[in-house]
Amino acid sequence: MPTVARLWPEFCTRADKEGWPAERLLAALCELELSEREQRRIQRHLAAARLPQGKTLDAFDFLAVPTLSQARVRALVEGDSWLQAGHNLLAFGPPGSGKTHLAGAIGYELIQRGYRVLMARTSDLVQRLQVARQDLALTQEIAKLDKFDLLILDDLSYVRKDQAETSALFELISARYERRSIMITANQPFSGWDAIFPDRAMTIAAIDRLVHHATIFEMNVESYRRRAAYAAATSLSDIEDDRDKQQPEKEIATAKDNSRPATLSSEIET
Repeated sequence: MPTVARLWPEFCTRADKEGWPAERLLAALCELELSEREQRRIQRHLAAARLPQGKTLDAFDFLAVPTLSQARVRALVEGDSWLQAGHNLLAFGPPGSGKTHLAGAIGYELIQRGYRVLMARTSDLVQRLQVARQDLALTQEIAKLDKFDLLILDDLSYVRKDQAETSALFELISARYERRSIMITANQPFSGWDAIFPDRAMTIAAIDRLVHHATIFEMNVESYRRRAAYAAATSLSDIEDDRDKQQPEKEIATAKDNSRPATLSSEIET
């Protein structure tokens, strides 16, 4: 108990001065030990989750994604019934619409509430599963992922259409079906998933398992990065326009100064 070991001399001195009963002293030390244990646990789980830095719900611009209900998202991170039932979350939208931010923010909130989360680019995780398959350890690798209550597969659409790789992804989806939750972000709707899975039957089976118990977020809005670039370009253009407008005024003022009669001091010098 490192917290108790660190704090007991200070608290014992305070207890002697203020006349605390023994149970109050012990309760105070135990509460601090439990609190710091919880904070250390959260920090360990955040490090293991590999979430993007700074992507929280408070930092998410819900006004920029009117199709996304803030109340619905916050209700999901507050409740745990969907995690216990192995329900899934699916976020669709073009690049830059905030899917990765949303996924990371949901993961962050769940970790704060005691759950374990892992977030990975789908292509990276598929490569990891494929290596495990080659080592005849795919079942064990999938079992290791069971310790995570939510597995976030980011950018599913970038997975290569390869029989070996996508079959490993399908096995992961099947293994977690109705047991452990998955969140997927994808640029393409279901109609475009034939480009991910090489077999039509596998595509249908994967979609069927994912949507059976799922909450779907439609985020079909303009790219945040494109909006930010446009806003920056517009701001720069406005600054240049103001500068161009001010230039003739400066030239007129300079011309007026040059046309003034000589001052008394300059006449004396002459």
